[in-house]
Amino acid sequence: MLVITTNLQLNTFLNSLHKKESLGLVPTMGALHKGHLSLVEKAIRENQSVMVSIFVNPTQFNNKEDLEKYPNTLEKDIALLSSLSNQITVFAPSVEEVYKNNIVTKKYDFQGLDRVMEGEFRDDHFNGVGTIVELLLNLIKPDNAYFGEKDFQQLQIIKKLTQIQDILVTIIGCPIVREPHGLAMSSRNERLSTKTRNEASFIYETLKTAKEKFGTKSASKVKDWVTKTFLENNTFELEYIEISDIDTLKPIKRKQKGKKYRAFIAVYTENVRLIDNIALN
Repeated sequence: MLVITTNLQLNTFLNSLHKKESLGLVPTMGALHKGHLSLVEKAIRENQSVMVSIFVNPTQFNNKEDLEKYPNTLEKDIALLSSLSNQITVFAPSVEEVYKNNIVTKKYDFQGLDRVMEGEFRDDHFNGVGTIVELLLNLIKPDNAYFGEKDFQQLQIIKKLTQIQDILVTIIGCPIVREPHGLAMSSRNERLSTKTRNEASFIYETLKTAKEKFGTKSASKVKDWVTKTFLENNTFELEYIEISDIDTLKPIKRKQKGKKYRAFIAVYTENVRLIDNIALN
């Protein structure tokens, strides 16, 4: 498997590709799991060449401790990718190679998509995401780029990023992959105790029941029910529950015909922050 660590090596590789060969990119921060691999598998099916970037991006962490604790498992990640295909190319640059000793977060106008939910609790997070995604897309110039729907708000923001920055790429969202007990797969799950990880089915079960209730009840009543349910649970602390229009991400006041909605949730347990979401209609 080819592992590229510098921009010079990257340019040499990209120049070697046939012009008619489609290139799929799966951007990751490493600590790969089955959720990531599902994105890579889709990219393999839909492209002649596939690149996986592995880069822990400092500009999207508003919590320094979270950045320091983020797992670095490059050798394990490469082995996992090799089990899928030896034709995958890995781009694993250093922070110095990416930012040239000038770590600066760009500012974007995401037209309100970044001001709700995660944006309310993670200051400047989406500007940091936009900074690295724009950089990677312009460096690699993929035809298609794949992102998971677990970070649905991020997915919508990246789609907006390509519009406002006029980046020619197709952004493809992929379904959430869950652990057997329902917890959305995340690299942060590794920091949970076995007991809590098994109990985390509570989060997804609550979301599924919220979806059922949304069929007959108002958004505000569903949110109140979710809040009450978490208050009665001693393991998971609810940070927010929101029900939003999937296009604007604005919280809904009243259901409208023809509109699609999604419930978004953020939860703390054992000093680990977990997010999840579910389509409601």
